[in-house]
Order: sequence, then C-alpha cells, then structure tokens
Amino acid sequence: MTLKVLVVEDDPVIRGLLRASLAAEGFAVTTAVSLSEATALLQHDPPGLIVLDLGLPDGDGAELVRAVRQRSSLPIVVASAREDPAGKIALLDAGADDYLVKPFSVAELLARIRVALRRASSGEREQSGAFRAGELLLDYDRRRALRGDTEIRLTPKEFELLSLLARNHDRVLTHRAILKAIWGPNAVDQTEHLWTLVAQLRKKIEPDPGTPRYILSEPWVGYRFATGEGDGL
Repeated sequence: MTLKVLVVEDDPVIRGLLRASLAAEGFAVTTAVSLSEATALLQHDPPGLIVLDLGLPDGDGAELVRAVRQRSSLPIVVASAREDPAGKIALLDAGADDYLVKPFSVAELLARIRVALRRASSGEREQSGAFRAGELLLDYDRRRALRGDTEIRLTPKEFELLSLLARNHDRVLTHRAILKAIWGPNAVDQTEHLWTLVAQLRKKIEPDPGTPRYILSEPWVGYRFATGEGDGL
C-alpha cells in the first residue's frame, strides 16, 4: 500500500518541490497551506507521515505538533527556516520526530523520512527482548549489553540511559527529556549529570569514544542513538 505524506507548507515553490520529490519516491502526497487546512485533512484523510513548516498564515505549526501528539504517534518531520536552539528543543520535546533547518537537500529530507518511518514500524517490537546496532547488542530482559561476544559492564544508570536512547533510536532526545526520564522532573536543568553519564557510557560502548558511532551529539539540543541510515545528518 502506498504511504501517504501530508506536506504542510505555505510557500508555493517549496510545496511544489516537496510534492514532486516525494511523489517520485513513490509516496502519495497531499498538501496543506495552513493549520486549518492541515487539521481538516488529518480528520478526513489521515496520512502516514507529516512534513511540517512552522510559519503558517493562520498560526504556528508547533500547535499542530502538540495537537497530533495528544492522540497519535504519527511521525512528524519539521522543516523550518527557524534555527534557534530553544525553538528546536521545544518542538522535539512536544513530540516532533525530527527537525530540519531550511535550506536542506531533498536527499536529506528523504533520509529523515525513512528513519522516522522505520522507527514507527519497529517501535513496538523493540520494547522488549533484544536490540542490535552494528556490533552492539542490548538484552533488555537481562539488563546487559554486549559488543560482539564481550559483555560490557554497565552501571544501572548507564544501562538505563543506553536503553532510553536505543528505544528511541535515530530520534533526537533533548537534554531535558533525558534528564526527566533518568533522574526525574526536578533534575531537568542539571545537564552536567547527563554530560558525565554520556562520557562514561561512550568510553564503554564506543569503538572510539572521541568519534562516537552510536551516541551522537546534537549541539545545544540533546543526543541521538544512531543505527546507520541518516547518520551524520
């Protein structure tokens, strides 16, 4: 079945380019130029993924992210000219799966879409049992990690952080989201705890901690566990 993508973009040139590029990749594309039009399409003709601009004529696209997340895990890839880290963090915390800053290449957008769809289709299966990325294996049931045949000795907090990142693989988790999940709501501003724990974890799981393969930093925003596709974007 052809997957339907809803492109919410008020710029006619960008909207046309996205429609043509996504259609060429085999997606069924519908478009909206405003929040109200996008909301109506979501109710009557729901897509499998949203590509969302933020600066819309009748409001901010962030409103749509929050509204969708109240009732659905539908993948949302934000594509915006806004570069401020605070706004990016807010959107990711609100539930956006990814955030691209304009201008971006079509190839980059397609890679992010593939990652978001892969996460959406495999997420439930990976909530228990085991997870593998490269040579790294996480055994959730036994609470252990292995690189090849060698077990990696992790502290409870290190395993908790690694599991959180792996369960949300290829998706940016903000510092605040990680701190809240690992240490609780009173620790969301204590980023030094997270920096220290990430450094410890990288020393244990990364082939070269100075050039991470698995735990990638998103400057000023958070961290992403990379499984391969879209790495370095």
